[in-house]
Amino acid sequence: MIISSSKDYREAARRRLPPFLFHYIDGGAYDEATLERNVKDLADIALRQRILKNMSELSLETELFGEKLAMPLALAPVGLTGMYAQRGEVQAAKAADNKGIPFTLSTVSVCPIEEVAPAIKRPMWFQLYVLRDRGFMKNVLERAKAAGCSTLVFTVDMPVPGARYRDAHSGMSGPNAAMRRYAQAVLHPHWAWHVGMKGKPHDLGNISHYLGKPTGLADYIGWLGNNFDPSISWKDLEWIREFWDGPMVIKGILDPQDAKDAVSFGADGIVVSNHGGRQLDGVLSSTRALPQIADAVKGQLKILVDSGIRNGLDVVRMIALGADTCLIGRAFAYALGAAGQAGVENLLDLMRKEMQVAMTLTGAKSIAEINQDCLVADLHKI
Repeated sequence: MIISSSKDYREAARRRLPPFLFHYIDGGAYDEATLERNVKDLADIALRQRILKNMSELSLETELFGEKLAMPLALAPVGLTGMYAQRGEVQAAKAADNKGIPFTLSTVSVCPIEEVAPAIKRPMWFQLYVLRDRGFMKNVLERAKAAGCSTLVFTVDMPVPGARYRDAHSGMSGPNAAMRRYAQAVLHPHWAWHVGMKGKPHDLGNISHYLGKPTGLADYIGWLGNNFDPSISWKDLEWIREFWDGPMVIKGILDPQDAKDAVSFGADGIVVSNHGGRQLDGVLSSTRALPQIADAVKGQLKILVDSGIRNGLDVVRMIALGADTCLIGRAFAYALGAAGQAGVENLLDLMRKEMQVAMTLTGAKSIAEINQDCLVADLHKI
C-alpha cells in the first residue's frame, strides 16, 4: 500500500488492527456529529494564497514552555497506545523525540511512566484526569515529577465518560466482549503475534504500578468509570497547581469564559478541545471555538488545540486562527498501528512538508508570521 498522507495510514491501520482497536480510536460519541464537524470545519478554512514573496528561507521552529520545538506540534495523550504497536507508547515517544517535538503520555497508557521517560532524550509531557482516587493522582504526579516530565496536561472534560456506541458493536465493550476480541485477534495474525504476544504485558501500566497488581481492558472500563468525578471544580485543582512546579495545561476548553477562568486559576496553557468528538456530541468543533477563545485570552497563556487535525495544512489553519501549538491524536495512532515508530516518524515528515508548502504559498516565513492574514477574509469566520 502506498502511503502519502494520514488518510492512507488510517486505511492501513484499519486493515492491520483488530476491529475493536481500530474503531476505539476511530470512533466518537453518540452519532459522531462533532467528530465529523472537527474534520469538515477545519477543511473549510480557506487559506489565502500569495506569490513572489521570496520564501527561500523558511523556519518551522517555535518555543513552548521554554522548550524548543522543531514545529508547532506535539503528540496528544491517547489511551491504550501500547495496544496499537508493540510497547506502542515507547515507539511513539521515540518518534516524537527524533523529530524534535513533545510526546504526551496518557494516564491510561499500557507502558508506565518509568518505561517511557528513560527511552527518550527530551522531557516527556504527562496527562492526568481528575479522579475520585486522590491517592492515585498524588502517586502518579510524584512519579511523573521523579521521571523528569516537564509539562502536566490536565484533562478536565471527562467528569463522566461519553457514550461511544461503536465500542459496543466492535467488541471493546458490550456482551461477550472478551470472546469477541479474542476472535478478532485470531483473524489478524500480524497484530496477534507482534503486539498480542510480543507486546505484553497488556495492562494499564500506571494504574497497575499504583494498585500493585496487573490490570486489563476490563479494569480500564471499570476502574475509570468508577473513578471519574462529576463533582470537580476549579478548587479541586488548587493542590495540584501547588504541587506541580512545572507548566500546567488545562485540556478540554471550548468556551471563552472557561479560558478566562483558566487564566485566573494560573494555568500556563489550555488545550482548546472537544476530546476529538468522544465526549459530548453536538458541541462546537475546536475550529469554531478557537477564534473566540484566542480573542479572549491570547497572550495571557499558551493556546494549544486538538480535534480534527489530520495534516500540515490543518496545523497552519489552526495557528492562523489563534493557536500557538497543535496536538495530534488519531493521526499518529493510525500511523503507529500501521507501521510503528517508523510510521509515526514518516507521518511527522509528511506533516512538516505539508506545512512548508502551506507557509510558502501563504507568504509566512516563520510560525510567528502565520496569522489571519494567511486566511481568506470572511471565509475563516465559520
